[in-house]
Amino acid sequence: METILDRILAEKQKEVAYLKEYGMEARGSLPKRKPFIEVLKHSNDLAIIAEFKRASPSRGLISENIRPGNQAKLYEQAGASAISVLTDSAFFKGSFDDLREVRRAVGLPILCKDFIIDEIQIDHAYLAGADIILLIVAALEESRLMNLHTYAKSLGLEVLVEIHNEEEFVKATNAGAELIGINNRDLRTFTISLETTTSLGPMVRASGACLISESGMKSASDAKLAAAAGAQGLLIGQTFMESGSMKESFRSFIVPKLGVALG
Repeated sequence: METILDRILAEKQKEVAYLKEYGMEARGSLPKRKPFIEVLKHSNDLAIIAEFKRASPSRGLISENIRPGNQAKLYEQAGASAISVLTDSAFFKGSFDDLREVRRAVGLPILCKDFIIDEIQIDHAYLAGADIILLIVAALEESRLMNLHTYAKSLGLEVLVEIHNEEEFVKATNAGAELIGINNRDLRTFTISLETTTSLGPMVRASGACLISESGMKSASDAKLAAAAGAQGLLIGQTFMESGSMKESFRSFIVPKLGVALG
């Protein structure tokens, strides 16, 4: 049976064909890439990657009126360590223009969050000002994952490699992932379980990779659960996009990392 991920990837094939046909738009000088892994390693508390997204297949339209640059400034002021920008247009209503606007607005590391299956998407992310790109293990053959990971690193980009189960974890480590994201959302069904981080977190940390817990974060108790599993950061989107008080929302997720004394 066709899954949501299958539909997204079929659309990505069309998008990649379009990008290749119409080429790349030349850009001027680009800013130096901003490291994120070092931030994770040296922070006492969970780092927060705050996400700008207009819509999702599970939630539908979240907001069509919020400007990405304005939202990014709110995130930066509230204490975000990095900002994620959804650039998929067909399912999340995003674009590389959103990423460019965020790059102009803030000085934080920026993650281009998309379903990347081809080098040309990495090129566009790079030219739009991304510092980090997302590679989803469930969306790629293992050899393709390795090639795209190597290509992104050759451009000076950091790579967040996303997993959802133990088999995908093995593929991520085989690719040399230094930064692994555990997606609590199953991309085939879009159901969420924070137990995914609980079960996979310790093995990710034992591998030496930095760990981000993604999706489903609603409260301080969720953040503490992720920290107990070894997470060094959280990727949070909808909760912040719908927040009426950004600074209060951020405060609820300020939790010490595992091994940092509570007090």
